[in-house]
Amino acid sequence: MAVSSAFVGAKLETLLLSNSASSSASAAQAGLLCKPVAARPKRAAVIRRNSGMIRCEAVPDVLVQTEKLDPINAASSSASASSLSALEQLKTSAADRYTKERSSIVVIGLSIHTAPVEMREKLAIPEAEWPRAIGELCGLNHIEEAAVLSTCNRMEIYVVALSRQRGVKEVTEWMSKTSGIPVSEICEHRFLLYDKDATQHIFEVSAGLDSLVLGEGQILAQVKQVVKVGQGVVGFGRNISGLFKHAITVGKRVRAETNIAAGAVSVSSAAVELALMKLPETSHATARMLIIGAGKMGKLIKHLVAKGCTKMVVVNRSEDRVAAIREEIKDVEIIYKPLTEMLNCAAEADVVFTSTASETPLFLKEHVLDLPPVDPSVGGLRLFVDISVPRNVGACVNELAAARVYNVDDLKEVVAANKEDRLRKAMEAQAIIAEESKQFEAWRDSLATVPTIKKLRAYAERIRAAELDKCLSKMGDDIPKKTRKAVDDLSRGIVNKLLHGPMQHLRCDGSDSRTLSETLENMHALNRMFNLETEISELEQKIRAKVEQTQK
Repeated sequence: MAVSSAFVGAKLETLLLSNSASSSASAAQAGLLCKPVAARPKRAAVIRRNSGMIRCEAVPDVLVQTEKLDPINAASSSASASSLSALEQLKTSAADRYTKERSSIVVIGLSIHTAPVEMREKLAIPEAEWPRAIGELCGLNHIEEAAVLSTCNRMEIYVVALSRQRGVKEVTEWMSKTSGIPVSEICEHRFLLYDKDATQHIFEVSAGLDSLVLGEGQILAQVKQVVKVGQGVVGFGRNISGLFKHAITVGKRVRAETNIAAGAVSVSSAAVELALMKLPETSHATARMLIIGAGKMGKLIKHLVAKGCTKMVVVNRSEDRVAAIREEIKDVEIIYKPLTEMLNCAAEADVVFTSTASETPLFLKEHVLDLPPVDPSVGGLRLFVDISVPRNVGACVNELAAARVYNVDDLKEVVAANKEDRLRKAMEAQAIIAEESKQFEAWRDSLATVPTIKKLRAYAERIRAAELDKCLSKMGDDIPKKTRKAVDDLSRGIVNKLLHGPMQHLRCDGSDSRTLSETLENMHALNRMFNLETEISELEQKIRAKVEQTQK
């Protein structure tokens, strides 16, 4: 936030939080503010940003402190003896932009394009924990709404922030606290996107344009799951909910109109292709396949069958899912084994595929060390293809001469050869995304009139109630109830008819940019005519409520 040093020196005394003693102590520490740096290279025609990617730099925390305002306590301080309260001083100061700024949609994320799997697995949040994470994020001072999109390829947090810089700082510190990764390391690998860029990003994600496997369909299902899990969760509010629902629409439309998913490889098919690339070609039909975790492995089994595999062992917590797969895929021998026999099954396998929700490794060096050697006819190496995040197979297994481990980051080798055709389709998808982004931004812009509508109606109601009281007092105490009700109804009818025109001109569906532009002009005109701007802004109310909540 751009705040001059003169402002800091002259007005901080009346604007800082009441606990300024502790704040001044922390001012000596280094805080984190963000500034744009050159954008990192991304896939051609897939991601285009109006503003560069964002990274963090350490700067003195004293500038950050200028945003930590407590207008209630400041107004009661000795410095508020002047006619202006601390909040009013703030409005007329160089920091006016802070209290007037519109809430921003912000994405703080790490993906397969920016961070290694070792970091992503520490940041990963299981689906069952998403509601808790949303609650904790919305408990931060400058975060109003939140959503979590955590998959094997990305960990992205979407928020509506009352202040961009403070919001990003708070979320980054929260990510550090929950993962144990230092803030500086997160800043090195994360990306930040705001408003229109954030909207474009989630639309590209939902359409499969930001996936490792371009056009894959699993990510759309994962975006749908964010909405499903978020329903009824306090903090999954109107802006974020609207964003993700619109992203689902975009994902469906892109796939329907561009056929980007036609012939696209998936993560599971890429895993099969990678395993076959590493095996001698003569062993493709005879290699012994073990699959651990049947929850999301149905497609992988189908790809193995398509490649000529007729027998495989599936280790899973229960047999129900395996039985369903066996019923669906005929003429293939699928043998079920419980998790307790996992190591025995691994001893008899040449290739081990893993995809479970376990947060701790299933295989470490000591587990694999004593397994019998693999026959030289299949390469002499036991292959572990791990498509889980967090990983199911520890990297330490690679230290063994008789084993090799491949994770989701290694799938790039497979998918690189499959991208070119779908990149052409991605160009078509970008046109759809640009159109849908404009519609969403127009809808969000139209929400800006809601506070004015509320203020105007409240303003009119105060006048109506005051004038009604005057009228009734002049009519005496013995007015019949019927007459009192008639006068009350008359005053309400007059107010409603007078407000009907202005209210109509403050409403639009957000799909017509010309209508939206006119609506916003009408909003500003009404604010000026009725002096509605003098009332405390909605953003100020939210900031004040957050401060009061943290002080309880």
